[in-house]
Amino acid sequence: MKPIAIFRHASQEGPGYLAEFLDERQLPWQLIAIDAGDAVPSGVDEFAGLVFMGGPMSVNDDLPWIPPVLALIRDAVARDIPVLGHCLGGQLISKALGATISRNPVKEIGWGNVTVADNDSAHAWFGAIRNFQAFHWHGETFTLPQDATHLLSSAYCVNQAWAIGKHLALQCHVEMTGAMIVSWCEIGADEILAGRDSPAVQSAGEMQRRMAEELPRLRDVAGQLYTRWVAGLRG
Repeated sequence: MKPIAIFRHASQEGPGYLAEFLDERQLPWQLIAIDAGDAVPSGVDEFAGLVFMGGPMSVNDDLPWIPPVLALIRDAVARDIPVLGHCLGGQLISKALGATISRNPVKEIGWGNVTVADNDSAHAWFGAIRNFQAFHWHGETFTLPQDATHLLSSAYCVNQAWAIGKHLALQCHVEMTGAMIVSWCEIGADEILAGRDSPAVQSAGEMQRRMAEELPRLRDVAGQLYTRWVAGLRG
């Protein structure tokens, strides 16, 4: 089987639980570390699917790797090669397919409930799950591309996920591990402090205190989504 390409845009925002999920199923994957200077592949034919992780930048920034990534996403969708995006990754897929990325009304940082939409596509992706505590760390949001079906919403961000067929874009993070949360809290300490008066921003202590309770459930949700996504991979 061809490998799944996983695009990393910041050293602390790797594939997390997704890597464990793929390794357990002996599904090959290849890390493309944009943050370390790896080149964007010129085509998609060598990959079974494309996954895009998070990052602190905006998809609207003038960065040299963004245009070729957007072109690669459009090529993959045109060839029916599944794409999957987490946070920044979801925004990249959205922008590639014609959606708008803009500032969310508030920054959303920490654990927060998301509600699964009541439609056939949402039920197919999430099964019996109707709501769960996702992990959030974003200040921007996407609109839905043409033909996309809305899947998730939260109190502070209406568009938390969408799907088009086998393609899935998430605004929230389902790939989290405990080590990732601790690292993000350290790196993002100033951002947390700046948002301390916002009901949408949790303290580092609160985020880490809730890990033992929330991470197993989040892993179940991620497993549900990843299982459906890998079912559409090209051989």
